[in-house]
Amino acid sequence: MVARRRKRGERDSEQGIPSPPGYSAIPIKFSEKQQAFHYLYVREHRVREGTKSSWPQKRTLFVLNVPPYCTEECLSRLFSPCGPVQSVGLQEKPELADSPKEPKSKFFHPTPIPGFQVAYVVFQKPGGVSAALVLKGPLLVSTESHPVKSGIHKWISDYTDSVPDPEALRVEVDTFMEAYDKRIAEEEAKAKEKEGVPDEEGWVKVTRRGRRPVLPRTEAASLRVLERERRKRARKELLNFYAWQHRETKMEHLAQLRKKFEEDKQRIELMRAQRKFRPY
Repeated sequence: MVARRRKRGERDSEQGIPSPPGYSAIPIKFSEKQQAFHYLYVREHRVREGTKSSWPQKRTLFVLNVPPYCTEECLSRLFSPCGPVQSVGLQEKPELADSPKEPKSKFFHPTPIPGFQVAYVVFQKPGGVSAALVLKGPLLVSTESHPVKSGIHKWISDYTDSVPDPEALRVEVDTFMEAYDKRIAEEEAKAKEKEGVPDEEGWVKVTRRGRRPVLPRTEAASLRVLERERRKRARKELLNFYAWQHRETKMEHLAQLRKKFEEDKQRIELMRAQRKFRPY
């Protein structure tokens, strides 16, 4: 394998095409008038043994140094002479393992990939990868039948596409909320079915539910509750923190009790002195 990569690098260097070890360089240019070439570096997509990948083995071509103006449709057209292309995926960086992919949204994931990208070109047959590895260039990106925008024209087009259609946005939001409500209802139904049902060991899960649902607090109410709890905690922390503070508090309490007792005795004596015998 190392000798094969070394021979391929020597062959590419003899032709004057720069190529990293293990990759084949394919020159492309944007238009017929362009003199300088841009190079795509390609190799067959492989992963380590025991590692799963969402891209099929032996039918996937891994492409590096994809310029920003190259779209999925553009790459599919460039590699179509090698064989029927099943799909093309553009990413910011290579994926190392199989990860769940969320469905793409036009409105909630509008940020384009900045700079250069990597691509995974999936052919319908394994022969497409072999043909792409020996593909000669230069390949023309923009043609009269398939023009590709770049520069200021691409920026204007991206900005125009970033402005969402209100009706299409409403439809996508409604669809998402319907699916979310359906999933929540299914989870609640499953949880309700499991109530009171013993598990394998005979244990029954007991849950506590309130009679009335608690109303959600506003931000201002939550802040007031937090401030009240903070003050209460500060009073508890500062009150009778030291032993001498605790002794002084007890002495002050006893002194207040004695003072109140003396005041009550004087009040009773005054009431007795003011009392008179009145038979009639």
